[in-house]
Amino acid sequence: MIFSEAWSSISANVSTTFAATITVLISMFLLGLFIALGTWVLSYSDHVKRELVVHVYFQAPPLPQPTKAQEYQVGRRLQQDPRVKSATFISKEAAFKAQAKKLPQLYANVPSNPLPDSWVVKLKNANDAPKLGRAIQAQVKGPPGQRALWPGVNDVKWGDKTTKRVLTVAEVISIVFLVAIVLLVTASTLLIANTIRLSIFARRREIEVMKLVGATNWFVRGPFMLEGLLQGLVGSILAVVLLVLGKSVALPSILGHLHSTSDVHALPFSLNALALVAAGLLLGAAGSGLTLRRFLQV
Repeated sequence: MIFSEAWSSISANVSTTFAATITVLISMFLLGLFIALGTWVLSYSDHVKRELVVHVYFQAPPLPQPTKAQEYQVGRRLQQDPRVKSATFISKEAAFKAQAKKLPQLYANVPSNPLPDSWVVKLKNANDAPKLGRAIQAQVKGPPGQRALWPGVNDVKWGDKTTKRVLTVAEVISIVFLVAIVLLVTASTLLIANTIRLSIFARRREIEVMKLVGATNWFVRGPFMLEGLLQGLVGSILAVVLLVLGKSVALPSILGHLHSTSDVHALPFSLNALALVAAGLLLGAAGSGLTLRRFLQV
């Protein structure tokens, strides 16, 4: 009977049912795009954050050169820091070769190696890069009594502007991603609720009679809940179909213009599709349930 009543309501309100289904389709399609794009961007920002390092440079000529023992002491102190994931020693010869390979014309006529030895420090949490960099820099440039903590160290670089920009962008992306999802879900719920409200308003006398003769709230609610669930299910499935088409047709050409590595990826499509179907069902049920509360108070 519940299925029969739900189908009767859908058949009697084809235009509103179609509008609600298309609304769910558009909302779920946009939600799927936001999930895919948002998770990819968050993954990329995490990749960039993992690339943030702190460079600890030793003195270069003509300043006095640090001894190997001093360089080892600095490296050991860095590795003992709980914020540090790893510390790699880069000799001035290796640094010169790397720069010459990157900028061959600039380094072709350099008479001598002007680069210093250094330690490249990777952190467990990219947010600690400015903190560690400033702490070392303050001790290196502080009173003479503190200089022994970092013997032979001349300067510390952690890409202050780049680090701040990356961390800020990552935070903004997270906030925008969450706000967009909340707005889409809210809009879809309200639109489905308005569609169900039209169906209920057309049958309000029938609902009042059913309540007066002893029908329970769930008996009255059943057909409308099923109607909302069907609208949400059909709309979300159609959105998944559109996303599959977009993935097959448009995604290959887009990926060619994006920076992507093995650790940069969006949420798996299967999980995205399941999330959309579940969201569509939830929106249909929520829209129907919220609308029915008013009309069940007879």
